[in-house]
Amino acid sequence: MNYEPQIFELEKSSVWSFKERGDWATHDSKYRGNCSPYVFRNLIIRYSSPGDKILDQFVGGGTSVIEAKLLNRDIIGVDINPKSVELSINKLNFAYGSSDVEIRIGDAQKLDFINDHSIDFICTHPPYSDIIKYSNNIDGDLSRLEYSDFLKSMESVAKESYRVLKTNKFCAFIIGDIRKNGFVKPLGFETLQLFRNEGFSLKEIIIKQQYNCKGTSKWAKISNQNKFILLAHEYIFVLKKCN
Repeated sequence: MNYEPQIFELEKSSVWSFKERGDWATHDSKYRGNCSPYVFRNLIIRYSSPGDKILDQFVGGGTSVIEAKLLNRDIIGVDINPKSVELSINKLNFAYGSSDVEIRIGDAQKLDFINDHSIDFICTHPPYSDIIKYSNNIDGDLSRLEYSDFLKSMESVAKESYRVLKTNKFCAFIIGDIRKNGFVKPLGFETLQLFRNEGFSLKEIIIKQQYNCKGTSKWAKISNQNKFILLAHEYIFVLKKCN
C-alpha cells in the first residue's frame, strides 16, 4: 500500500485543480460527492501541525480522517449517518503512525461531547443543501433540507464550530453553489456569511475546479437547451477565529 501520493506539491495560488482523484492508502471515489484527498492534504498541512486535534463534523466517506492519520494529526470525525461512520471506520483499517482517531455518530449542530476551545483545526465538507441526499429518514441530516432550512441549520453549525475551535486557529470548509429552476443560488457565499456573522474572519477564498461529476453529460444537454452554464467550481473558505 502506498501511504502518500507519488507526486505532491503544496498549492500556492487561489485556484486548485486536481484531475486525479487520488488513490493512495485506502482512498477511493466510491462515496458520492466525496472530495479529493489532495484538498484535505493541502489544508491539513498548511493550517495544522503534527499532534494537533482536527475536527470534521461531516466526515462522509472518511477522506479527511485518512489524511489526518497519514499526516500524524489527531482527529474527531462526526457524521449523523451511521453508514458513513461505518465506512469511515473501515477505511482506517490500516496500520500507520500513532494518531488518535475518533469516529462517531453525531449532529454537527450539537457537538456537546467536544469541549469549548479544544480543537486546533476544523476541516470539513458539508452537503450542498438537498442536491445529494445521503439518507431517507435521518432527523438532522442536512442533505435532506431545502435551501432556506439548510442555511438555518448551518447557522447552528457555524456557532458550534466557533465554540469548539481554539482562538487564533483556522476553520476550512468546502462548498459549492447550486442551481434551482435555471437560476443560481449562491449557497457558498450565503453559508460563508453565516460563519462571518458568528465571528470568524475570512482568511482565504480558494476556487476548486470540479471533475468527474455524475450526470455531467445529461446536464450538458439540458444546459444547452435552457441556455445556462454548468457550475464547474466549488469554494474552499478558510476562516480564522481571532478572539
